[in-house]
Amino acid sequence: MATRQNSTNGKPKSPRIQVVLPELICEQLTTLANDESRTVSNMAKVLIQEGIKKYFENRGETLVSKNNLNTDKFRDELEKQGVKRLKKAPQRIRYYKKSD
Repeated sequence: MATRQNSTNGKPKSPRIQVVLPELICEQLTTLANDESRTVSNMAKVLIQEGIKKYFENRGETLVSKNNLNTDKFRDELEKQGVKRLKKAPQRIRYYKKSD
């Protein structure tokens, strides 16, 4: 059973699970995570999601609603985007009153 904790502001965190992996699989997971600039935990989540999706596709069943698929697709696209650095410090925006 997955455990759910609350954050310091009282909102519930995502469910947590604990998995025991053989050393070889753990090393392979770490390598994949490094290749995609992800944490090992996030890489495991992505691979689990893909595996579950393929499992249900092979059985001809739908796992989640279209809404969730769109959200997941949007999130995946955002994660694929690179980090863009500002060229200089942001400037303060000044608003002027119209003089009549």
